[in-house]
Amino acid sequence: MTNFVLVAGAWLGAWAWDEVAAELRSEGHDAHPLTLSGLAEKQGVPAGQQTHVQDIVGEVERLDLRDVVLVGHSYAGVPVGQAAERLGDRLTHVVFVDAMVPVDGESSLSGWPSDEVREAIAASGFWPPMGADDYAGQGLTDEQIARIVNGSTPHPGATAIEPAVLTGDLVELAGTYVKCLLDSDEPWGAAADLLKSDRWDLVNLNTGHWPMFSQPKELARILHEAVTGP
Repeated sequence: MTNFVLVAGAWLGAWAWDEVAAELRSEGHDAHPLTLSGLAEKQGVPAGQQTHVQDIVGEVERLDLRDVVLVGHSYAGVPVGQAAERLGDRLTHVVFVDAMVPVDGESSLSGWPSDEVREAIAASGFWPPMGADDYAGQGLTDEQIARIVNGSTPHPGATAIEPAVLTGDLVELAGTYVKCLLDSDEPWGAAADLLKSDRWDLVNLNTGHWPMFSQPKELARILHEAVTGP
């Protein structure tokens, strides 16, 4: 049995994976959606970048999971990538879903225009959630947008500005990068570098940046096929 550990991006919790997790379980897998510290039902828990890495590693060890596929969406790619290299032979595969890819010594905000986000974090300690208008053009229905907005919580700012810590090279792991085409046409930066390795596959998905809401069945199929083949 494959154990999928599902980690959503900024502002979201385990609840974001409800439909994907149900699809994976219907295929005979086990799904473990995870809420990171400081978010959703864990609001108020202090969190830095390494807190989120330990959230993931700790959950795998607590449940004594084997044959693990770590799935990181958006921001969560940064702690998921760090956790992946710490799981040893428990890990089978890594999937980045339109995700940031960690680079040793760099933060989640490195490499893209983020002055406004950094100013908000400096002022309040949090990365504020987006409003409904910000989700336009991402393949989401009004109901899906409302669900995301109503469920979002402020994201602990330290997790976004503290540096990643990697001791190895992620290209040595087996992985899949899911690129959501309504967000941008192709992976860039560290994600593009990963895909130069023959151990990493690229899968394009014709939807926006939040496919667990807009195309949960298709995303679940991609996750299933990442470990079973098409």
